[in-house]
Amino acid sequence: MSTFNVPTRDQVSENNQAIFDNLNKALGFVPNLYATYANSDTALENYLNFANAKTSLSTKEKEVVNLAVSQVNDCIYCLSAHTAIGKMNGFSDDQILELRAGRASFDNKLDALAKLAKNVTENRGKTDANVLESFFNAGYTKGNLIDTISLVGDKTISNYIHSTTQVPVDFPVAQPLEVAAV
Repeated sequence: MSTFNVPTRDQVSENNQAIFDNLNKALGFVPNLYATYANSDTALENYLNFANAKTSLSTKEKEVVNLAVSQVNDCIYCLSAHTAIGKMNGFSDDQILELRAGRASFDNKLDALAKLAKNVTENRGKTDANVLESFFNAGYTKGNLIDTISLVGDKTISNYIHSTTQVPVDFPVAQPLEVAAV
């Protein structure tokens, strides 16, 4: 199998070099997964545009979806990154573990969202009617549903890229859910 090395700034297209510069300014580094997108001349820009597009979901709600989806897809890179981002958005370690498991006992509305994100991902879009009804009963709209499914797709792309390339995780590594639950 081919080995995927994380490309450096001088190994990517001029357009991606500019994106690397912007990421360095904003984050202080270029995450390895983002750099891996830059193996393509267009994928990094396309991904960042999609990931940063307007949505009806709050930043916290987006992290609920990111954590649940990344757990279902067993992506240690995204679990690690979104554990760090989840903490920056006010979630505790215990709450993050719950969200990864597809639930949120600490917030009924986020619980419905976490369950939906997990269900959509596990069932490849064939969403359970009861889960969907709970989502709507929690106060979410059809627009929120479409935005959630779009975010599931967005996160699944990153999960698949990491699962295929296995580039090194450059965030504090998230603990396995099974160990955390013991």
